[in-house]
Amino acid sequence: MIKGRAKKDKRTKELIKRLMPGDIAVILHQDLDEVAAVHLVERKVKAVVNGAQSISGKYPNYGPKILSDAGIPIVDNIGEEAFNCIKENDYLEIDENGLRANNKFICRIKFLDKNQIEEKMADARENIWEVLRDFIDNTLNYAAREKDIVISPVMLPPIRTRMEKRHVLIVVRGRNYLEDLKAIRSYIEEVRPVIIGVDGGGDALLEFGYRPNLIIGDMDSVSDECLKSCDEIVVHAYPDGRCPGMERIRKMGLKAVEFPFAGTSEDVALILAYENKAELIVTVGSHTSMVDFLEKGRKGMASTLLVRMKVGYKIVDAKGVSELYKNRIQPSYIAALFVSAMFPILLVARMSPQIQELYRLLALRIKLLLGF
Repeated sequence: MIKGRAKKDKRTKELIKRLMPGDIAVILHQDLDEVAAVHLVERKVKAVVNGAQSISGKYPNYGPKILSDAGIPIVDNIGEEAFNCIKENDYLEIDENGLRANNKFICRIKFLDKNQIEEKMADARENIWEVLRDFIDNTLNYAAREKDIVISPVMLPPIRTRMEKRHVLIVVRGRNYLEDLKAIRSYIEEVRPVIIGVDGGGDALLEFGYRPNLIIGDMDSVSDECLKSCDEIVVHAYPDGRCPGMERIRKMGLKAVEFPFAGTSEDVALILAYENKAELIVTVGSHTSMVDFLEKGRKGMASTLLVRMKVGYKIVDAKGVSELYKNRIQPSYIAALFVSAMFPILLVARMSPQIQELYRLLALRIKLLLGF
């Protein structure tokens, strides 16, 4: 029997902000993405109840596996009608017989277990080529409409932060972003790059002990604390000039500049760094693969492809760099290191009469002790 208070939202990233340890997260999230699952694990939820399919088999999304590996039960695909019957802070009870809210029966349920997740992931890998074909066609259609990103000059917003001939670190809340930040800690402390947080990436930086120079995004997933602590704010606006995120900034009494752009907020950060003549742009947690964009619900990644074509050699992706250092120390490496360290010592000993005499005395002492 699983019991707990319901926290409910159709937008998982909005729900994350309200979750407390022991809550039951009630979501309506088709193909639960990896970043959302990581945040649910971090919030220490007791269970996840999903009104949609957590993994449909359309593409290999890793969210359900992350929850399963963390030991968090997934009540899957209860349907939108049952989802609508659950209210915020309802007291939920879940067992093999079904789901109840405030002692009222809501629906029968199915738990999504590890074996089912593995089967769905296998199906997804078989389907991936068909999805990839559609994705590429869609992306090329977007590219035909968004080619001005590369061709046309960009009207930059006025900012105070100087980037010319400096390194710029752009942090997005993507896969393994915290681990990757730890892996490049020495780079950050030695080079001291300009630090940009893309929406929730700003909070990731605060968690890690770094204060962002700039926050860039549509302001829907960054905390008030982060917005108040950064040096400057750039609000991502639509190409037609609409800028919903600016309303929040005004209500907080903060100052910000708008940057109308056709791409994602991550693209905005890249373009801003490039056009301000950054020497090198390092990205952490960035979205670059097809699965990344499918998980974000973006049908085409044309703007990002075009932006990366424009920025080119200046980008260094640190995404996944932490995996290079994980579980890589083998006994053979330690033995080789020991031999390498002993070689100069033995060489000095061979050439030093004093050390040779010490060895002879030590050998004689051992023979006497052993009775030889």
